[in-house]
Amino acid sequence: MFCYSSPSMAKASSLTLPNPNHSLPIFIHSPSSSNLPFPFPQSSSNSQFIGLKLSSTHSSSCSVPSSSFKGSIVAKVSKGSKPPAFTLRDQDGKTVSLTKFKGKPVVVYFYPADETPGCTKQACAFRDSYEKFKKAGAEVVGISGDDSSSHKAFAKKYRLPFTLLSDEGNKVRKEWGVPGDFFGALPGRETYVLDKSGVVQFVYNNQFQPEKHIDETLKLLQSL
Repeated sequence: MFCYSSPSMAKASSLTLPNPNHSLPIFIHSPSSSNLPFPFPQSSSNSQFIGLKLSSTHSSSCSVPSSSFKGSIVAKVSKGSKPPAFTLRDQDGKTVSLTKFKGKPVVVYFYPADETPGCTKQACAFRDSYEKFKKAGAEVVGISGDDSSSHKAFAKKYRLPFTLLSDEGNKVRKEWGVPGDFFGALPGRETYVLDKSGVVQFVYNNQFQPEKHIDETLKLLQSL
């Protein structure tokens, strides 16, 4: 007697039971994506995963700007501390230092990658609330491992009015101690609010609700 997992089965594996007189072929079928009970993304355009770019050639593969975010965390930036200084290039290739923002509140948010669904939602939410941040006297700075040209295209496509910095090699991410997700396989999504003196007043981490970063940081800024 044979058991088939579907009529369209083309490949099979035969397993022999311990009794040599009774060998039954058991067929194991790997279903196509159309048979899955949930939508399986075939390209980056329809991906629902919050922070990964999916290859259109190999749907099971994913890419982020650099795998070097895996590694030791130097120190964890927390409320009440002054984070490590940095100098990075923005979307126009100009160098920008953290000290540039001293004297005013600044929102520094780390995100996984340009053009991913969650990161696009987050960036556009910051854009849509940008006037509120300006009214609070705050600057907004986004940081990821993408290079300046990627940031430039991302900012132009979505009309982002704030600074995007390129942390190639994820050095600053490590120095600030931004935790990764999925055992370090995915760069974390974390937002920091620094006051006029450069002291951290708020840290918010939420990978799967990117737009909440905006709501929470605005609440904090209004109380400063």
